[in-house]
Amino acid sequence: MKISKLMMILGAISILGLFVFPLWRITLEAPQYPIPLAMDIYINDFADVHPHDIKNINLMNHYVGMQYIPESIPEFTIFPIVIAVMSVLGIAVGFIGKHKLFLAWFILMLLLAIAGMYDFYLWEHDYGHNLDPNAIMKFTNKDGSVMGFQPPLFGSKDILNFKAHSYPQLGAIFLAIGMALSFISFFVGKKQQK
Repeated sequence: MKISKLMMILGAISILGLFVFPLWRITLEAPQYPIPLAMDIYINDFADVHPHDIKNINLMNHYVGMQYIPESIPEFTIFPIVIAVMSVLGIAVGFIGKHKLFLAWFILMLLLAIAGMYDFYLWEHDYGHNLDPNAIMKFTNKDGSVMGFQPPLFGSKDILNFKAHSYPQLGAIFLAIGMALSFISFFVGKKQQK
């Protein structure tokens, strides 16, 4: 089997790591929590990093009018199907062995990853800005507008006395490896064809 085909197949299999490992983690640090609160985001679930983290985040959010972190969202049904289909499609493309198809698969995965990040941003924005007007505590910005509590899409951000962190986890690394292998396999396949 040509190395380019093998790389493409391995890349398509690598993205299945998303079914095992978390994709993203949001962590909240504050003086009143010696052990930071954190939740992992899988492609089909939210999970506590430490026992009762999500429950504690929901209790804290209730006071400022934020929505509860739901047990399920529509994306948890859609994302696993998309990843499974893309993995099967990638394996098929690998066996076909045409380097242009390797690039097409990579571009499609890249577009899906961008759409996923945009969806994540929209979810965070709604979660942090769609506040209950009857909340127990209300905070405003210096200009008098209602303060939002949106965690960062990527990186760290101060929110009141909390420091919020948002970073990819091992599932995202498997996704990146799979995409990188498909991209490299395109160039290797192109070179092998000559």
